Amino acid sequence: MTTSRQATIRPRERDALLQGLRSGVVPRMGQQHVQVGRVHEVKALMSDINRINDGGSGSRFIIGDYGSGKTFFLHVVRSIALQQKLVTAHADLSPDRRLHATGGQARSLYSELMRNMATRAKPEGGAMSSVVERFISLALTESRDTGAPVEGIIRRGLSELSELTGGYDFAEVIAKYWQGHDTGNEQLKSDAVRWLRGEFSTRTDARAALGVRTIIDDSNFYDQLKLLARFVRLAGFGGILICLDEMVNLYKLANSQARNSNYEQILRILNDSTQGSAAGLGFIFGGTPDFLLDPRRGLYSYAALQSRLEENSYAVDGLVDYSGPVLRLANLTPEDFYVLLTKLRHVQAAGDESAYLISDDGIAEYMNHCAQRIGDAYFRTPRNTIKGFLDLLAVLEQNPDRSWEGLVTSVNLERESNPDLAPLDTATEQSPAPARPNEFLTDLRPADDRRSTNDTDDELSAFRL
Repeated sequence: MTTSRQATIRPRERDALLQGLRSGVVPRMGQQHVQVGRVHEVKALMSDINRINDGGSGSRFIIGDYGSGKTFFLHVVRSIALQQKLVTAHADLSPDRRLHATGGQARSLYSELMRNMATRAKPEGGAMSSVVERFISLALTESRDTGAPVEGIIRRGLSELSELTGGYDFAEVIAKYWQGHDTGNEQLKSDAVRWLRGEFSTRTDARAALGVRTIIDDSNFYDQLKLLARFVRLAGFGGILICLDEMVNLYKLANSQARNSNYEQILRILNDSTQGSAAGLGFIFGGTPDFLLDPRRGLYSYAALQSRLEENSYAVDGLVDYSGPVLRLANLTPEDFYVLLTKLRHVQAAGDESAYLISDDGIAEYMNHCAQRIGDAYFRTPRNTIKGFLDLLAVLEQNPDRSWEGLVTSVNLERESNPDLAPLDTATEQSPAPARPNEFLTDLRPADDRRSTNDTDDELSAFRL
């Protein structure tokens, strides 16, 4: 039996898993208890993590249909990265958070990444202060061993950042943090962390608080991430892994210039990763096939990106290549989905096999019911079927007098669809809106001529000066 070898589930992890999955979102902890399949994809990302640990870089595009498990897969990869002593940061793109902007959206994305910055000791996020403290503690240790002044050691360690854009002010902020640490000035330490998180909105405020002339804004979003990657390595970590989900929000941008500016930023990141000029920095982008393949709005609409992201032409007829920048998530098989349901049952019972609410035959019957309702989509995009199964277990738990036999076939299921991806208006970006005629000018033509113009679809007859 598959579940006999599974571990006991802690109540905190059990509740987080069940509440998250029943709500249709990825739980923040305990993913290892329900991870199935995707072995080759995980191995491919492990090679990226090892390369980042060695001072390299990498970029991957995780492509899968809506509801196929992209976000869950990103969470699993992040948990692996934390175990391998990387720092991770993740954020979802939205209309207010982009890679490139002029209205503060890029700074907003940076701030969100920094709020979600995590280490192995602080997997829940908010780890910026911990990373800086670790850098300071390493300098204190070296000072005790060598007798050299701490500030000199810190300055020497940060000197290599000066070659990067914005490196001088970055080093000054870290030095201010040490100054606050040394003098017990908590406000100075707080201001330094605020600057590192991109929370200063004006240069005047930053100069008054820290004596630096720059802030993190839309124009230096990516440069600051490269600085941060170097800094976390100085603090004793292997590097930083940036996970960006919901990339389809770039595809949905109606303004073609704004969309192409974001794609140019992606191209810059991809070039740096390929050429190895971003030490200790890795990116994972999660998106749908439309985001990648659409020739008008997707990444393939940008010729330079299409040439770099085209899949291996030899990987056909069942042949696979997991080394390219694009990693398509393989669909779960029915066997994988069966194992997943047994793990969910195990989580619901908190690891106690005697408390299982449904038998193996009941799981098989539930899968048959799903197949009859929505076809093979039940295991290819399993979000709704997982939610339905957990709803069934919740009813069985709270109604112990009922058995699964009478409830399995009453579960209502629908095929997964993306409610956020509304049909896109192709006319809005093909041509600008026609200019309105001057409202103060009067059409002096006879009424019959005006009426004939309005009633026809012929463009030439509608044309007039």
